Amino acid sequence: MAKAIFYHAGCPVCVSAEQDILNLIPSEAVEVVHLGTEKAKVAEAEEAGVQSVPALVLSNGNVLHINFGAAIGDLK
Repeated sequence: MAKAIFYHAGCPVCVSAEQDILNLIPSEAVEVVHLGTEKAKVAEAEEAGVQSVPALVLSNGNVLHINFGAAIGDLK
């Protein structure tokens, strides 16, 4: 089964959401991507449909935008 991908920017909203996600989903089932430190993955996140972070991209391609930390354009 493909992993879900949790994209975030390291802000307090994102860090809180990351902890909540990791409490709900086993860490081996989700990849965590910090777009603030992995700038090369911003385009990947956009292609997946991420418009703001924090966001969880499920293995079926659905994007769950969680709260609002930063717009994806702000991370470019």
